[in-house]
Amino acid sequence: MQSVRYSPPSLSGKGRRYTVRPAPPGRYSPQNRTDGKESALGINLESMTTETRNPDTMDLDRMTALEVVTAMNREDAKVPAAIAAQLPSIAQVAEWAIASLEAGGRVFYMGAGTSGRLGVLDAAECPPTFGVAPDRMVGLIAGGEKAFLKAVEGAEDSRELGREDLTAWGLEKRDLVIGVAASGRTPYVLGGLAYARELGCRTAAVSCNAGSEIGRAADLAVEVVVGPEVLTGSTRLKAGTAQKLILNMISTAAMVGVGKAYQNLMVDVMQTNEKLHRRAEKIVMEATGVDQETARERITAAGGSVKTAITMILAGCGAQEAASRLERARGHVREAIQ
Repeated sequence: MQSVRYSPPSLSGKGRRYTVRPAPPGRYSPQNRTDGKESALGINLESMTTETRNPDTMDLDRMTALEVVTAMNREDAKVPAAIAAQLPSIAQVAEWAIASLEAGGRVFYMGAGTSGRLGVLDAAECPPTFGVAPDRMVGLIAGGEKAFLKAVEGAEDSRELGREDLTAWGLEKRDLVIGVAASGRTPYVLGGLAYARELGCRTAAVSCNAGSEIGRAADLAVEVVVGPEVLTGSTRLKAGTAQKLILNMISTAAMVGVGKAYQNLMVDVMQTNEKLHRRAEKIVMEATGVDQETARERITAAGGSVKTAITMILAGCGAQEAASRLERARGHVREAIQ
C-alpha cells in the first residue's frame, strides 16, 4: 500500500528543522535606544494593581516556608475566577487565530520578560503537540533569543524594536498579533501593536491591569485582574500564571478549530521519540477500537500520519482516499469520515 501523509496546505511546514526562535536577531542596545523611549519618571506604578502591596503578606519575610507556599497557593486560587470573567474575549481571540491560520496567516505573541517567555513557550509547544509548522505560531520577546534565558536590560522600553521585529518576520494583513504584558504598558508591545494595526492586522492584548495602555492600542483587550502579588510587583507569580492559562486557551482552541483534534485526541502529534510513537498508537486505538498491531500497521501505511490512519480505519478506505477526504474536510477527521 502506498504511504501517504496528509498535510493541510495552509499549515504545512517548509522543511525546516524546528528551533525555538523567540525573535529575529535583536538590534537593541541601551546606547542607541531612541524611538519610543519612555522615561521611568513617566511610569505611574501606583495606578497598576500588579504593583500594589498585598495586605495579607506584609510579613512575608517573617513567614516559614510552609506559610509562604500556603499564602501563594491561596493567591493562585484566585486566578481562575478572574479569567472566567474574560472568557468571551479569550474565545474571540481564539476565533481570530483560527481565521488567520485558515487563511494561511500566522499568530504572533509579543512580550518582554516573563510575558515574552510565556509567549515563546506557548508557540514552541504547538509544533510537537499539534503538528503545526513552527512559523505559524511565533513568539517574539524583546531583546531577541538571548533574552529568553537572560534579561536584556531596557529592550522592552523600545517601541521601535517591536515594529522592527514584526517587520523582520514580514508581517501581513492576514496575521494576528497578540500583545502580552502583565503591566499593560510595555513599549515594545505597544510598538508592535501599532505597526500591526497600520497593516490592517487584527490585534489583541493580554494584561493584568484594567484599562491598560496595550488594551487601548489593540482591537480587543483581555484584562484579567488577579490582584496584588504575594511578593510586591513580582508578576511572574499570579499574573504569569494567568497569562499562561490564557495562552493555553487561545492556542488549544485555535488548534482544535483548524482540525488538530478528533474527539479530545491530538491527531497531528509529532512522533519525535519513543514515547510519542507509543502515544500515536494509543490515539489510533482509542479513536477506532483497533488493537496495537493494527494501529501500528495503519500508521505506517499512512506515512506516519495519525490523522490519516484514523480516517482509513473509520472510513474503511486506503491511505490515498483518506488523505483526499481530509483535504476536502480541511483537516477535520469528523467531517472526513462522514
